[in-house]
Amino acid sequence: MNANGTQSLAARVREFIDHQVIPVEHAVETDPHVLVTLRRAAREAGVFAPSAPTEYGGLGLSMLDQTDVLEESGRSLPGPLVMNCAAPDEGNMTLLEHVATPAQREQYLRPLAAGDVRSAFAMTEPAPGAGSDPTALATSAVRDGDDWLIDGQKWFITGADGAGFFIVMARTGADAATMFLVDAGNPGLTVGRHIPTIDAGFTGGHCEVLLERCRVPASAVLGEVDRGFANAQVRLGPARLTHCMRWLGVARRAHEIMLGYVVDRELFGSRLADLGLAQHLIADNEIDLAASRALIRTAAVALDQGSRANHETSIAKTFVSEAVGRVGDRSVQLCGAQGVSHDLPLARFLAEVRPFRIYDGASEAHRWAVARRAVRRYETARSGKRSHD
Repeated sequence: MNANGTQSLAARVREFIDHQVIPVEHAVETDPHVLVTLRRAAREAGVFAPSAPTEYGGLGLSMLDQTDVLEESGRSLPGPLVMNCAAPDEGNMTLLEHVATPAQREQYLRPLAAGDVRSAFAMTEPAPGAGSDPTALATSAVRDGDDWLIDGQKWFITGADGAGFFIVMARTGADAATMFLVDAGNPGLTVGRHIPTIDAGFTGGHCEVLLERCRVPASAVLGEVDRGFANAQVRLGPARLTHCMRWLGVARRAHEIMLGYVVDRELFGSRLADLGLAQHLIADNEIDLAASRALIRTAAVALDQGSRANHETSIAKTFVSEAVGRVGDRSVQLCGAQGVSHDLPLARFLAEVRPFRIYDGASEAHRWAVARRAVRRYETARSGKRSHD
C-alpha cells in the first residue's frame, strides 16, 4: 500500500475508533453483543483484520503500513479486539501465515482471520521454566507411535479462557523445541485459573494451562520438528513490535486527554498549560511519543526488508514499553485528582501498560541482548581492522 493509501486507512481507523468504539468501550468488556455489532461495523468500514493476509480476508498490510493503523486501533483498549488485530491472535496469524502447512492454514488461520475463533500462544511457564529465557523450556513432547504426548505446565497464557486452539511450545530434544497446534478440548489440555494481575484488558485473561499426556497427531506439528525456537522468532519480533504500536495509541490518547484538561484548568492566576513545570511534563510526553514512533518505524522497515530485526525490535520494545508508562504517569499527574479517579480512563491506561515492561521479554532481558550485540559488533569490527594492519 502506498503512503497515501496508508494515511487514508489510518484516518478511517481513527474515525472508527473515536466515533464508534470509544463511546461504548466499557460495554464491549461486559456485553458480547456489542463486540459482535462493532466487528460488523469494522468490516463495513474496511478496517477489519489489517494484519491478516488478503487471501484469508485480511488487509495484508506490511509492518510499516501497520504502524499508523495499529496505533490508531490502540486509542481504545478494546479497539484492537474489535478490529481483530489484538494479541495474541495477531501474532499467531503471522506465525501461521509463514510456518503452517496449507491444510493447517485452512483449519486454523482462516477462522482466526475471520474472527470466528480466538487463539493462545503457550510458551511461558512458572519458574524455573521458560519466561524471558525461552531456552529454559520445561514442557516436553515425546513420540508415541505416530502421535506426540505433551506434558508440562504453562502459565500467564493470554487469551487461554475461550481460545479455540493453542500453539504449544514443547521441548523435543536437549537443545531443541517444537511447536504444536492443540485444539481446545483436546484430552489432556486443561485451562486452569485466571491469574490475578493489575491489567484486565485482554480477553480470555492470563491463565494457567496444564498438559498431561496430551496426545496430538503428527499433523499437529507447526513447522518442522526441533525447529520451534527458530520458528518462534517469526512471531516474536513482529508481535513485540505490534504491541508497541497498539500501546503507543493508548499513550497518545492519554496525552490528548491530559492536554484537554490542562488547557481548561485555571489555577495560580493562569492556565495549567501555561505553567513552566506543566510544560516540562507536556514536552517530555511529546518527546517520548515521537521517539517511540520513530523506533517502531525503524524496526518495521527492517522486518519488511526480510531481517529478523532482533536488535531493532528489542530496542523499540524496551524504549516504548517504558515510554508509554512515562506518558501515562505524567498525564495522570497533570490531571490531579481526576487523573487517579475513574472519571477519566487514565488510571486504567496506566495499569494496563505497566505489564508491557515484562511480557514479550522483560526490559532487562532485552537490554542484556542489546548490549551483547553491541559488544560483539565492536569486537568483530576491531578484529577486522587488526587483520588489515
